[in-house]
Amino acid sequence: MLSRRNPQLNRHGELIHLLSIEGLPREVLTHILDTAGSFMSVGERDVKKVPLLRGKSVFNLFFENSTRTRTTFEIAAKRLSADVINLDIARSSTAKGESLLDTIANLSAMQADMFVVRHGESGAPYLIAQHCAPHVHVINAGDGRHAHPTQALLDMYTIRHFKRDFSGLTVAVVGDIVHSRVARSDIHALTTLGVPEIRAVGPRTLVPADLREMGVRVVHDMDEGVADADVVIMLRLQNERMSGAMLPSAGEFFKRFGLTNAKLGLARPDAIVMHPGPINRGVEIASEVADGRASVILPQVTFGIAVRMAVMSIIAGNQA
Repeated sequence: MLSRRNPQLNRHGELIHLLSIEGLPREVLTHILDTAGSFMSVGERDVKKVPLLRGKSVFNLFFENSTRTRTTFEIAAKRLSADVINLDIARSSTAKGESLLDTIANLSAMQADMFVVRHGESGAPYLIAQHCAPHVHVINAGDGRHAHPTQALLDMYTIRHFKRDFSGLTVAVVGDIVHSRVARSDIHALTTLGVPEIRAVGPRTLVPADLREMGVRVVHDMDEGVADADVVIMLRLQNERMSGAMLPSAGEFFKRFGLTNAKLGLARPDAIVMHPGPINRGVEIASEVADGRASVILPQVTFGIAVRMAVMSIIAGNQA
């Protein structure tokens, strides 16, 4: 039975689904990051496998397009020795009118053990978690504008890898925050892990004012936003979720909020630059920065496999 307080945790406080960062205690996040660290070496072996999910079936249900996230989840599951089924949503029964819950019921009848879900509607993974069998675990791979918890966790792993400690950091999250599930999840994670200075940087139309209630500093000037920052997280401009009235043009956005070497020079000398991908070069970030010494964008992708392995192994080991 799902907890009324937090549907992600069982009565012992153990993780059984990963639906959102919001509401998870620091101990749970730290446990995931520590476990991910133990999986990093798996990718360096000749045989990149451990038997932790042998005999388990993981269904990737991506109702929205994704390459990076779906692929890293697939690699993570296979490295854990799971059987992975990628459902072709465009040709699936949902495209023929079957309801989401009917689809889930039928897949559960095929002895599914885990659903990795990306969906355009906020809350879809919660709905699935409420209606699937008790032994089935659900991981949110991005839902609407709501959350992208594994992206936030790999971002936290990246920050901890390069900065060691969260307690003294200044982190700037820059760009289209109002449409970004990554930004929302990152901010919850950064807050939970004790980052003292979190800045949301962007134009007024793309930064929700209510972030101040979470202790986030809202900044509408790029120079002020990145000044003395230890970490700069650039966000993709969410063109598919944006009305034209929210932004004059991509060129104007880059002029004011795109990260160039000149703007990065205002941050700390050892600052790192992150991006969840895919990158729009010349829109939110200049190539000179994306490919420069401060960029840790490619390590983020590598760390993402270990983090997703950690999440899968942890929830698979816990009972509802």
